[in-house]
Amino acid sequence: MRVIDGDRAPVMADVARIAGVSHQTVSRVLNDHPNVRPATRDRVLAAIRELGYRPNAAARTLVTRRTNTLGVISFNTTLYGPASMLYGIEQAAKQHDYFVTVAALAALDRRSVLDAVERLRDQAVEGIIVIAPQTTAVGALANVPSDVPLVAVGCGTHSALASVAVDNEAGAERATSYLLDLGHRTVHHLAGPASWLDAQERQIGWRRTLEAHGAIVPEPLNGGDWSARTGFELGQRIARDPGISAVFCANDHMALGLLRALQQAGRRVPEDVSIIGFDDIPEAEYFGPPLTTVRQDFDELGRRALRSLIQLIDADQRGIPAAAPHISIEPGLVVRASATRHTD
Repeated sequence: MRVIDGDRAPVMADVARIAGVSHQTVSRVLNDHPNVRPATRDRVLAAIRELGYRPNAAARTLVTRRTNTLGVISFNTTLYGPASMLYGIEQAAKQHDYFVTVAALAALDRRSVLDAVERLRDQAVEGIIVIAPQTTAVGALANVPSDVPLVAVGCGTHSALASVAVDNEAGAERATSYLLDLGHRTVHHLAGPASWLDAQERQIGWRRTLEAHGAIVPEPLNGGDWSARTGFELGQRIARDPGISAVFCANDHMALGLLRALQQAGRRVPEDVSIIGFDDIPEAEYFGPPLTTVRQDFDELGRRALRSLIQLIDADQRGIPAAAPHISIEPGLVVRASATRHTD
């Protein structure tokens, strides 16, 4: 690194002098302007490396009116789905040279969500992604000012918002159909919390598949909160019913609790009861037995959400209207050892 006047940090004029170009040419290179000859661009980049020059972000923002910063609204949770969505969004932003500011909320109620939107706007974010798996969050987002480029993720496939979501209904249909094709007369459902759109859609897909096959539709086991604990508690009821041969669980953690309840009651999986979960958490293949489950592609969800938001931001910068995207991502079934053919 070349020293400039003692300890002074290098500025753009220093880069221009060493590269033998104008101040404007350095600016064009920094802003990736296409009208710069390759040889000139190389000289400028070499001078930047030699000096250890770092552009002044505030000054660049004044010129370009872009901050390259996005806001993400999430909530304090260790649940696999929302946490994986956040990670996928952050990785996709990094690949597109965007910074991410995260607002993690204690609850996704209307006031908290709208306050978070305003705080992020005060930080000059260019757009906002909201992880909105609950009905209250989706309702709150309907009140966000229309001039804020915003995409919701995890909000179900029927939201009126610009959104990217895993097709929970299709995943539930795939899991339920697989169990019916194995010869089970019906499939019971261990449901997630009723206020979550994921849980609602998985129950819809399960019910619709049973009806389409002419199978009996048993009452779902409600009261689950995504945890292994509630899976175990509800699973004790399942374990006492010898007529139950197949269960579709709304997520893998509740499936884990169900496995424990069945094991404790002396019922074998999959010989006595077949089980399918949802999520494909990293531990699923190490359950006893390894869990057949529906896999969500959270990396793809992050990429598609970010791409959709960038398109909305670009349209907003150009002052042109843009249609709100509604993107549905198909999940896949991962077949392992927890479900098997059933014979009466």
